Amino acid sequence: METANKKILLVEDDPNFGIVLKDYLSMNDFDVVLAKNGMEGFEKFKKENFDVCILDVMMPYKDGFTLAKEIREKNENIPIIFLTAKTMKEDVLKGYKAGADDYLNKPFDSEVLLAKLKAILQRKASNNLADSKQHEFQIGNFHLNSKLRFLKYKDEEPNKLSPKENELLRLLALHENDLMPRELALTKIWRDDNYFTSRSMDVYIAKLRKYLKRDDSLNIHGEGFRLVVKTDSEKSNSK
Repeated sequence: METANKKILLVEDDPNFGIVLKDYLSMNDFDVVLAKNGMEGFEKFKKENFDVCILDVMMPYKDGFTLAKEIREKNENIPIIFLTAKTMKEDVLKGYKAGADDYLNKPFDSEVLLAKLKAILQRKASNNLADSKQHEFQIGNFHLNSKLRFLKYKDEEPNKLSPKENELLRLLALHENDLMPRELALTKIWRDDNYFTSRSMDVYIAKLRKYLKRDDSLNIHGEGFRLVVKTDSEKSNSK
């Protein structure tokens, strides 16, 4: 997941910690705007567009929970991570009720924060992609029209896919040569992520592999899953 140019609003009232954390995130290619309290943080949020908000909980003038609620009123989807020294279960639950996507207790490992940021941004990007309106795809020698649920191989008559086959192949095509998270497909198509829906998804993946096996430049790899489409040069090298 590329982090370059991803903009973070960091709201932290400890000036030393705030500067250190800002520098660390900047070193990892994030564009970071630092605010020293909740009031200043909300003013900065209203003036610029951010990809993620990292909010300290205990701050003067306006605490992180209040700030998160105000941010959520302006933007329902922006990811929010809370930083706090409070470890009581009630405080953690309050944070999630205020709209948190994740919660880190101080002191924390900065690499853990970085991993959480990347995971959240990947999930957000995947969700945005899944909501795309695109419905025509060229997949190797296949053409998919997901609106009609037609999968056509070269100039042959198209096959009519089942609704789940169609949605699953569409998601894979949107993520062509990139990882499509299993959880994304399960929540978008099956509306649930459990053992039984996961096994059902595996059955549909197997069906799609059977459809696509006529084109040896195509394959669906991994637990992820990833629809791999070989380029012409890759096909030549594999012969």
